[in-house]
Formats: sequence, structure tokens, C-alpha cells
Amino acid sequence: MAQRIDPEAFKARLERISELFAGMVSHADEQAKHRCPYKNRRDQCTAQFGCRNQSPPLQPAGLRLCAAQDGELDYRSAWETLGPEKTAALREKLRR
Repeated sequence: MAQRIDPEAFKARLERISELFAGMVSHADEQAKHRCPYKNRRDQCTAQFGCRNQSPPLQPAGLRLCAAQDGELDYRSAWETLGPEKTAALREKLRR
């Protein structure tokens, strides 16, 4: 026999989970403004694509190093491969 779920208890649990995740998301959003999300704690790049901020790995089969210094570089432009005109046009199109 299936156990009934108390709707109020369920709602309270969802609200608590939402509170927990809201804090995590807020922190991640703020950190992403200053730090590349693909950079790990060892300053290695975990991206599966090329980035102009990557430098050669220390070991032959290792991850590439991230040359970007936190807070000193807007890493997002490193991924723009369309060129400035096409990138600007795409951004404008997405805003509509």
C-alpha cells in the first residue's frame, strides 16, 4: 500500500530545498563574473573546447593550465570565435 504524502510537509521541504539551492546559485553567479567556470582549484582548464587562455599542461597527458588570473580578465571573450561583428549581431538577435 502506498504511503500518502502530507502536502504541507512536502511544501515545507520544497521551500527548504529552494532556500539551499538559491544560496548556491547566487554564489555561483557572483563567482562566474570573476572566475572562469571551467577553471578548477589547481588552475587547470577542464573545458572540452579551445580557449585562448589555455597554456600547455605540466604533464603530457594532463589538463591544460588556465592562464587567466581571477578578477583580472573577462574570460568570456576568449570563447567568442565568430568575430566581433557576428558576435555582436548574435547578441542583438538573442536580446529580441
